[in-house]
Amino acid sequence: MKRITTSLIEKYNIPAPRYTSYPTVPLWSNDLNELSWMKLVKQSYFEFGEEEGVTLYIHLPYCESLCTYCGCNKRITKNHEVEIPFIETVIQEWKKYLALFENQPKLAGIHLGGGTPTFFSPESLKEMLGFIIRHARIMENAEFSFEGHPNNTSREHLQTLYDLGFRRVSYGIQDFALEVQKAIHRIQPFEKVKEATDVARQIGYTSINYDLIYGLPHQNIETIKDTFSKVAALRPDRIAYYSYAHLPSVFKSQKSFEQFLPNENEKRRLYEKGKEILSEMGYLEIGMDHFSLPEDPLYKAKINKNLHRNFMGYTTSPSKILIGLGNSSISDVYYAYAQNEKNIEPYKQLINSNSFAIQKGHILNDEDRDTRNLILELICNHQTTWSYEFFAELSYTQLENLNQFQKEGLLDYDQKGIQILEEGIPFIRIICMTFDKKMQEKQEKQYGFSKAI
Repeated sequence: MKRITTSLIEKYNIPAPRYTSYPTVPLWSNDLNELSWMKLVKQSYFEFGEEEGVTLYIHLPYCESLCTYCGCNKRITKNHEVEIPFIETVIQEWKKYLALFENQPKLAGIHLGGGTPTFFSPESLKEMLGFIIRHARIMENAEFSFEGHPNNTSREHLQTLYDLGFRRVSYGIQDFALEVQKAIHRIQPFEKVKEATDVARQIGYTSINYDLIYGLPHQNIETIKDTFSKVAALRPDRIAYYSYAHLPSVFKSQKSFEQFLPNENEKRRLYEKGKEILSEMGYLEIGMDHFSLPEDPLYKAKINKNLHRNFMGYTTSPSKILIGLGNSSISDVYYAYAQNEKNIEPYKQLINSNSFAIQKGHILNDEDRDTRNLILELICNHQTTWSYEFFAELSYTQLENLNQFQKEGLLDYDQKGIQILEEGIPFIRIICMTFDKKMQEKQEKQYGFSKAI
């Protein structure tokens, strides 16, 4: 891999969206109400539900302790009496969608995120998931996955979820260096990660993912090499190697280690070293931050150019209907986005009063959908074609940006389309911003995006 110059890092290391959606959440029009949401869910289900099915994201917000680097929506508590009321509310929310579908929906996938899904007992998870599965038709290639904390993902958790159809588990590792773990308040010995991985494989899980982060406090080249040597010993099927998003104005706990963070160039070297080691280990780059072994379905989807991306990240599922359950979860039904109330108590009150818990939303127009498709093509396939009419309508500023990227060796483009080069992949969020008309219209505002590099 060609080393990226310091000048490019300094130039393009600016706040940028991760483009799990277009428009990005801060730029939603908020023109959605409960009646329009119900109408668009039904329209999308009528058009796509029978062929592609429905994918569920279930947000389970509780954690027993605070990881100080974390930017997720979570509630810290050791009181496990919160489990059943929350599970019952999620079931009530799902019942409201079942009423819109009018028949048992085909289920293309379930993903449990958080928070810490394994905060919930196996019995609680079984109660919630059992209801969902009993009221759905499971598709042949459905993918059920969950995020697990290595310290509290028990054999019982793994077996219970396996028996319900789960075959994928993602463990949040972040880093194996003890000094780093202490700084971010997430101490998990290698032995616990090995045990959680080994037990999952013994039970029959076919895909294990590790989340790793570069740019954390006290990280350096030697700690990264040591972390990856431990990862190599366990050899997960997939690895997400994320850039640490430092937003202390939003997440106050991040201030506790601010003085120990690597600078921008040091951070970039951490990524380059990690990517170099991943290549040596036999992992292939899927897209932004994601790597897998060559036999993994995610890599095959990339080669076949049918990789997809949604609010859960890269996926092989083509489903255009993603329903989010739980507080703060986001739904995408192709024609509209909706995000639930972020706070737990108002979310529960709304659902239990027989309302949807939508806090914000956006109805996509034709231009939105066209731009979304273009950005998704770039993020998933690093290339796309376009019509001459589209090319002719590019603004002077857009053409200036594309010409500059081309001079810097980041991409090639012409009247027929665009190709992101290897040197341009680290800057893909910046390149996508060229086509983000919503952001260009409101460029004077700050939206709290993390830096691109």
